[in-house]
Amino acid sequence: MGRIYCVMGKSASGKDTLFKKLLKESPKMKKLVLYTTRPMREGETDGVEYFFVSTADLEEFERQGKLVEKRTYDTVYGPWTYATVDDGNIKLSSRNYLVIGTIDSYMKLKEYFGADRVVPLLLHLDSGIRIQRAINRENAQPVPQYKEMCRRYLADEEDFSEEKIAAAGITRRYINENLTDCFNEIIKEIKDPKKD
Repeated sequence: MGRIYCVMGKSASGKDTLFKKLLKESPKMKKLVLYTTRPMREGETDGVEYFFVSTADLEEFERQGKLVEKRTYDTVYGPWTYATVDDGNIKLSSRNYLVIGTIDSYMKLKEYFGADRVVPLLLHLDSGIRIQRAINRENAQPVPQYKEMCRRYLADEEDFSEEKIAAAGITRRYINENLTDCFNEIIKEIKDPKKD
């Protein structure tokens, strides 16, 4: 039986880095590609990082009953929506999937696919380290977006509140101070899943 492993964590907790490492070193794991209304960035490919669609496209998926979950962020560039769509490419009968999400998207994935099919991988990292990582990441960009960085940081305090984590039934956190240690702990969980 396949499962969807949902990597979650506050901004700059290392989600993207860990996600890429898990995909690279776990050949049986497939990326669950999300849909988004945000503009495609330089170097991105439609259908690889995301499926880039319009709001009307997402509304049509919703009308067809294929929209699993969606979340809209009011960014400094305007609203951007990210969504999971049951587009026929998710084959839980034969493989595992990996997706980056939020507590809310994790809950909706559980509701849609079943609690036994969706596994939370909640990353945790000290706030000071996260802020420094976020600043370093922005400093490396051609045009740093500090305002958006701050918006994400503040939004995460609400999105990943202790109350939301408890309500989602998430009891395990993976400390990501050392990528190798965190990766090894998660791989062990994937190879030998345990019920909380």
